Amino acid sequence: MTERPLITVSTTSSAQPTAAEIETALLSFLEGRVKVPVDPDTDLFASGAITSLFSLELVVHVETAYGVAVQGDELRMDNFRSVRAMVALVERLRDGAGS
Repeated sequence: MTERPLITVSTTSSAQPTAAEIETALLSFLEGRVKVPVDPDTDLFASGAITSLFSLELVVHVETAYGVAVQGDELRMDNFRSVRAMVALVERLRDGAGS
């Protein structure tokens, strides 16, 4: 497993993590849970890396770690299919451009 630097999201800081920081943190979180290396473009569902139960935990993690609410049309599998899809989701929701 590739060692990735831990990135924490401070709720007291006004600076939001960059897309690269979000990607690194999500990869670390996933690799820590599934115990196998994960590529940012890996289809997490097709690869079997995550189960439907873990996907619910992943939604909660994204909401909590990045201060976003995943609701309505945004709560779909495609937004959690890969790390890059989750990064795009977080950025879209932070920018207020969510559905």
